[in-house]
Amino acid sequence: MTTNERDDIIGLLGDRRGFLRYTAQGLTDEQASTRSTISELTVGGLIKHVTAVEKNWQEFAQGKDTTKEYTPEVMAEWADNFRLVDGETLADVLAAYEKVAAATDDLVRTLDLDASYELPAAPWQPPGVFWTVRRVFLHITAETAQHAGHADIIREAIDGQKSMG
Repeated sequence: MTTNERDDIIGLLGDRRGFLRYTAQGLTDEQASTRSTISELTVGGLIKHVTAVEKNWQEFAQGKDTTKEYTPEVMAEWADNFRLVDGETLADVLAAYEKVAAATDDLVRTLDLDASYELPAAPWQPPGVFWTVRRVFLHITAETAQHAGHADIIREAIDGQKSMG
């Protein structure tokens, strides 16, 4: 069976998402909020973060302005994207992740992968850098893979479960 580029992107991204979701399998809300390493990161927080970042990249890939002013409120909101806050459950963040993932997959199927937009102004980003929509989807895949690895380490420290090996 052969695939096209769009199928390859969706397949690879789906595999990385699967690894991330696997790290949450069978966890309680308390475990999903557990800092099992010296890091502030938690399995639930990583899934929540990846969801928020992927949603932001969806906007960018559609040519929408994603520029933010980095106020203390915006930075506090950013920090909350790395943890479950009062009232949030692991089931909530997994459901939100599934919804965002489905929307991204639809964009991979429909957007012009060669369209290019200037990255929004940010303290870490020099002006005048453009990314294609293709690169955005590859970046989402890379970030998901990186955070799936983080989550795997956190999960292993909680109860020994590993995604691979």
